[in-house]
Amino acid sequence: MPSRYASLSRAELAALVPELLLIGQLIDRSGMAWCISAWGREEMARVAVEEWAGASPVYTRRMQRALGYEGTDVVTIFKGLQLDIGAPPQFMDFRYEVHDRWHGTFRLDHCGALMDVEPLGEEYVVSMCHDIEDPTFDATAVATNPHARVRPVHRPPRSPADRRPHCEWTVGIDDAHPPVEPLAPYFTIERTRAATVELDPIDPGDEGAADYSGPLLSDVDFSRFSRSALARIADEVCLQMHLLNLSFGLAVRTRASDAAQADEVLTKQLVGVAGVAAERIARVLGLDDPLRVLELHPLLNPAAYVTGAVRGADLSVAPSPASADGAWIALCGPGRERPLRAIVQAVDPCADVEVAGDRDRWTATLVRRDEPAPVADEVAVTRVSTGAGFVFEPRRSLPITPV
Repeated sequence: MPSRYASLSRAELAALVPELLLIGQLIDRSGMAWCISAWGREEMARVAVEEWAGASPVYTRRMQRALGYEGTDVVTIFKGLQLDIGAPPQFMDFRYEVHDRWHGTFRLDHCGALMDVEPLGEEYVVSMCHDIEDPTFDATAVATNPHARVRPVHRPPRSPADRRPHCEWTVGIDDAHPPVEPLAPYFTIERTRAATVELDPIDPGDEGAADYSGPLLSDVDFSRFSRSALARIADEVCLQMHLLNLSFGLAVRTRASDAAQADEVLTKQLVGVAGVAAERIARVLGLDDPLRVLELHPLLNPAAYVTGAVRGADLSVAPSPASADGAWIALCGPGRERPLRAIVQAVDPCADVEVAGDRDRWTATLVRRDEPAPVADEVAVTRVSTGAGFVFEPRRSLPITPV
């Protein structure tokens, strides 16, 4: 199935890809608020560990294969972080140093996630920067080398309170390190259809870079990639979101009292991130058509994973690998219009959808109301994140050599 992103220009895709990476980070800004409400801060932290540890090794390997930088060294780990929804560029401003193939450091000159949790108090900072990061950094590194260790030099809570950089970490690879074993959720997520879906190969003859096989760059200049490569990156980033959401859903369902509570938490997460994502996509691409934004939204991408088509004022959805996985699209349909409404109303507050069909096959028709709809509570909660209004800046992309 051809990528829906292939309809965009190279310049549009270069602007959209970092937006998609940031949208992936906002999944947690949306979802974890409802986990805290349901089960408390400590259980929220456990959900986050299981969520990221289940998904990140799977999608990290996918991006390595797609962009031709598979390896076992720290450069491979750092390239993976630059293309990871857990570390969106600038919002999570990673700065890298490579000492040799097996040793390096990174620091965060700015951590948007820290900016979001610091106002909540030290307990929340410790949950994120200690309880969650310790196991999940190693879980991400294991995708490249099970003998890798990611360890803090310093990290929050910040002392003094305005300490910069926000944190610093070492990465060391040594065969003497006992190999890190993936956490249990990984073995479920690696068997999903999202983990194995085949996407269009990158056209090596397209103008621009077709891979990331060269040197590690200080900041990835997405405009250097070809249109074909950017469409593949965009699809892979959307799959990262689906994999993270599937892992989140796995963690939520093990804690929910019943299926109704699980669906409530998962739907609230989707509504929140869907609305903010639509706002950012519309803004970066200059779109005012709600259905065009819906067509390019991570909810419906990649096309090889989510079966749907926009024709006129209608979106028609059919069974797909995504619906079989129980991905986001499974939370939409007749009687489940709220995520779709959040998307179209982010573009036009007077827009709405009417949905007809059954659970497997349905059509959403765009309609217009006389009065603008209020912002959904879930979208308002997600907008509290500094990532909702974050603005990217131009950066020079320089090669990083061992120091």
